[in-house]
Amino acid sequence: MSGPGAALLTRQPLAGGSGKNLAMQLLLAVVSSGYAVGAALGWGSEELAEIMGDFGLSAAGLLAAVSCFTYARAIDSRERPAWLLFAFSSLMGGCGNAVWGWYEVILGESVPKPSIADFAFLCFAPPAIVGLLVLAKRPVTRAGWVCLGLDSWLIGGSLLTLSWSLALAHAARTAQSGAPGSVPRAALSLAYPLLDIALVSMVLVLHFRRSEANRSAVNTAIAALALTVLSDALFTSPLLSAEYQSGQLLDAGWFAGSLLLAYAPWGARRIHGGLPAPDPAARARAERPHSRPITGSLPALTPYLAAAVCTLGILYNVVDGRKVDRVVVFTGCTVVLALVIRQGIMLLDNIALTQELAQKENHFRSLVQGSSDVIMIAAPTGTLRYVSPAAAGVYGREAEELVGTELATLIHPDDLGRVVHEVRRFLAAPPTEEPTTRIECRFESGDGEWLNVESTVNRHQGGLILNSRDVTERVRLQAQLQHSAEHDPLTDLPNRALFTRRVRQALTGRRAGDHSTAVLFIDLDGFKAVNDTIGHQAGDELLIEAARRLQDSVRAGDTAARLGGDEFAALILGDGSRDRGAREYQVHEIADRLRTTLSQPYRIAGSEVRVAASIGVAFADPGITPSDLMRNADLAMYRAKAGGKDRVEMYAPQMQAEVVRKAELAGRLRTALHDGEFALLHQPVVSLATGEISAVAAQARWRSAQGILFTPAEFLRVAEHSDGGHAAVPDASRTAELGRWLLEEAVVQAAERHRAGHDVPVAVRMTAQRLLDRSMPLGSVEALLTRHGLPSGALVLELAVSDPRVPFDDLERRLAALHRLGVLIALDGFGSGYAAISALRRLPVDMLKLDRGLVEGVVESPRLHKITAGLLRIANDLGMQSAAEGVDLPEQVLALREMGCTHGQGLAFSGPLDEYRLRRALVRGTFPVPGGAAQPAWAGGSSGGSMVIRRGSHNETPVPPA
Repeated sequence: MSGPGAALLTRQPLAGGSGKNLAMQLLLAVVSSGYAVGAALGWGSEELAEIMGDFGLSAAGLLAAVSCFTYARAIDSRERPAWLLFAFSSLMGGCGNAVWGWYEVILGESVPKPSIADFAFLCFAPPAIVGLLVLAKRPVTRAGWVCLGLDSWLIGGSLLTLSWSLALAHAARTAQSGAPGSVPRAALSLAYPLLDIALVSMVLVLHFRRSEANRSAVNTAIAALALTVLSDALFTSPLLSAEYQSGQLLDAGWFAGSLLLAYAPWGARRIHGGLPAPDPAARARAERPHSRPITGSLPALTPYLAAAVCTLGILYNVVDGRKVDRVVVFTGCTVVLALVIRQGIMLLDNIALTQELAQKENHFRSLVQGSSDVIMIAAPTGTLRYVSPAAAGVYGREAEELVGTELATLIHPDDLGRVVHEVRRFLAAPPTEEPTTRIECRFESGDGEWLNVESTVNRHQGGLILNSRDVTERVRLQAQLQHSAEHDPLTDLPNRALFTRRVRQALTGRRAGDHSTAVLFIDLDGFKAVNDTIGHQAGDELLIEAARRLQDSVRAGDTAARLGGDEFAALILGDGSRDRGAREYQVHEIADRLRTTLSQPYRIAGSEVRVAASIGVAFADPGITPSDLMRNADLAMYRAKAGGKDRVEMYAPQMQAEVVRKAELAGRLRTALHDGEFALLHQPVVSLATGEISAVAAQARWRSAQGILFTPAEFLRVAEHSDGGHAAVPDASRTAELGRWLLEEAVVQAAERHRAGHDVPVAVRMTAQRLLDRSMPLGSVEALLTRHGLPSGALVLELAVSDPRVPFDDLERRLAALHRLGVLIALDGFGSGYAAISALRRLPVDMLKLDRGLVEGVVESPRLHKITAGLLRIANDLGMQSAAEGVDLPEQVLALREMGCTHGQGLAFSGPLDEYRLRRALVRGTFPVPGGAAQPAWAGGSSGGSMVIRRGSHNETPVPPA
């Protein structure tokens, strides 16, 4: 081979060794050789020779029996019966030698003939013969079984002819002489060689018909049995049988055969995972495609070799001048007859195979000629030897033009190296593990274009068969789908997935040590207003223009992306700068110029539109992950929005620390809601004129598992920002769940107090947004009052109106419905926040509750004093009661009472109480009022100092002490 074709099909050497256990082989050779040397030297004494010749052979046989039996139990396949039979055969041989030793060594007598030892030895061959049959490759047809029997008889009959001519005829004549004891001895003399002939026949037949499974172990077992049979043949020959004594050199053959059989299932295989595993080197050698004509033709020559052996037996009698024995003639005739029958079967099989081959060849030719795929056969030199006619339609080149061309010259140079590597790897792999492989490359067409071709590759006589098809359109479609999956469909900028991959490449590639790489997160402030005012089409046009400006503003190596909605991002690759301060200043300038560019007016639908850009910047600190880097930039961007928008914010570690703290606290709060860690306390609302308890304000407290007591201001603030990310987005579900719990617990405990005779209304704080929230079904408050039996006037809703987006029409209808049921409405936080005058004008309010900020400065600040007095005058003129929250000092009590405030709530009277202390306070009924009882400064509808409510009744959940 030469040129690219040689490079394409060069086969790489197989890795790994033979995997055989050389230590076991060496030990086997040493022990067998030692036994042979000892036997050749006579073992030093006749007694030791008898011991080694009898009990030594018995020990070897028992070792082989144990080894084969253990292996048979360790495997789970069709081979198990064969190895069990080998174990029984070896056991019989070991027992026979043990009986022989009993007579010669223990009793000191000659072994009688026949004896129990002869019975054991005769039981050696039949199990081995059946075991070999089990291991043989079973024929699949009736003719195959007939051929197997004929082959066995051809070999066995030929050996019988030869053996009868040489030795067995003499034994038969001895049996016919009629001498005392001659018949049993002659029968034994005939039984041993006949069984050995049968065993040799099966060994030879199995050699040509053995199964591919576990070939090395089977070969070793066959060799062990053959060695044993050879030793038996020498023992039964007239030359040695009369002079044989235990411990002689002949015993070394039996000894080595037993050890070899013990070694066969283990040493010839590679141990893997505790069980034998096939030897990869032997398997690779067996799978090599080159042929071995001599060994491959031996099965076909077997009948002729058998006939030759039979002829030699007859010629031996003729040349020796003997009369031809009838047994020889009969056996020879049967061998010739079996040969004729077998040749007839082979002739019929050859005719059938020839017809089948011609039919399959025609069928294959029709398939190849009519296939739309191009089928090519490449020789081991890489030259195309055959190309199907479909090449004209697929490649635009005639098949005759491609035949004789080197395959490597038709492949694109950029793909050739990859194709060569894959072909070499495929050829080096075992065919059973990887029969085919698939290769994609570019193939030169007739008009000079490069087509994307997918080929299924198979081995063929050292070369390759390629089944190829044109997949150019599929490759183009895949490229389009890949682009669509990685780019935003509106702006064609990289999307979040591709941007994340680019960031990962920047952090892990050759720039991994460059910590000046930065990520920018960009949000367009005011974009929602564009969608709401001039439509989504205009919003899309604005996003397209913003993406174009962003793409034009970054460098060629940087990445601009759209993450979704009006959020964009940019990856600014580092320049290797080690001056962190200078690099931060440089990136900040880039981000600020980008902010200015994106904030320029946009000409959309004939009108000028303005949006601003909030940008967060984060740098690739050492060891940072892509997700952490992008998260940091996101946090910095939201800090820029929270800081006034239209600005650039650099990430600082305290941003993440704050988010982590809020997330941890929110997680604990979420667990507390489900684990029942919240307790409900009540703070008395006291009449400033008389000191009577007019109502109680429900307040929630959270006793965390760590022993921390959180006030409402603390855990409500966490609940509103518990999404773990952007503080501007409240967790509505968590706040709703907490609000429902607070309302229901307050109603339940208030109803229980009413049944106990404490007719004091309970005040529950609720925002207007929560009252109108869809998660709180319409009529849920009414159903709660009915379910627990709380009478009319026993519930006060302290309403907070702080969001200008609250629909007053809906809120007015909702409060009017509650008011008709006797629910009192208090306007919470009066004097601060949003829409206080609108709420007074439109909503059915029964009480004004002054904001804590007014109460705290009412004594020290004359300005706040006048504002508070004015608000109280408005409440009194409208006929409403008033209550001040956060009344903690006696001076505040006196000042508020003088200004006309009717009720107060604060530490000047009592802090929040648990249920036990609250009931004790309700039994007492009043708190001391600083300055004694007094009348308000002016008379009004509520000058009596107590809330005018309708009394009623509920069930209490015990609360631990505060």
